[in-house]
Amino acid sequence: MGRKKKHSLPFDNKGGVIVMPLRLVKSPIYQTLTPQAKVLMTLLQVHWRNDKLVDYGVREAAENIPCDRRTVSKAFNQLQERGFITCMELAFFSSRTQSKSRTWRLEWLPFNDRPPTNIWENWTDEN
Repeated sequence: MGRKKKHSLPFDNKGGVIVMPLRLVKSPIYQTLTPQAKVLMTLLQVHWRNDKLVDYGVREAAENIPCDRRTVSKAFNQLQERGFITCMELAFFSSRTQSKSRTWRLEWLPFNDRPPTNIWENWTDEN
């Protein structure tokens, strides 16, 4: 009996890896997104965990993309309209207490050990 050959992929096993489904990346829905919306999807995925929603706001995204807040706001709207993300909790600002950014569910990824909803697959240009 021969030894099993160990295959090691050259992924970063310390910092983690972001993987996008090829079906999603090749879809016309994704390909017609603005460049800022595509970058925003990656930034949102950096914060993704299976067991919690993603807290990520316009200000933080504008710094990381980098671009104007209005452009980031349009990118969030585009992702939401096309079903890539769903807003689960709204943001609030308080000068006396801690402010909170919007909370998102990433629909192309699993959540709470349930498979992705892939709502984005139902989007049509007429929506």
